[in-house]
Amino acid sequence: MEMFAGRTARLVVSNDDEMPLELMLEPWGDVHRILPKETCVVITHSSAEDGSWPGTQLGDEPFQVDHRRNSVTVWANGRCFHLSDRKGNEIDPYIYGGCPAQNPAT
Repeated sequence: MEMFAGRTARLVVSNDDEMPLELMLEPWGDVHRILPKETCVVITHSSAEDGSWPGTQLGDEPFQVDHRRNSVTVWANGRCFHLSDRKGNEIDPYIYGGCPAQNPAT
């Protein structure tokens, strides 16, 4: 259960190709590989009282996506990001930016 005043945004990224897809998460510079036929969900949280998305380059959007042949760069414009599969299972337990939606002991 999320216990903070901000908002949560989710972006589904699927790899329908036969080759691995590089997923770069900015502004952290974190790189993940999405294997062929796999999907991951990028989750970010805005802890701003007004629910805005700081750092956005395209208006007030939680994500900006740049796609190239074998890679995708996702700018997660919230305070932090984490990855899960479609069922909500965490892919990478390391949380960037001090996630306000998770228990600090996690």
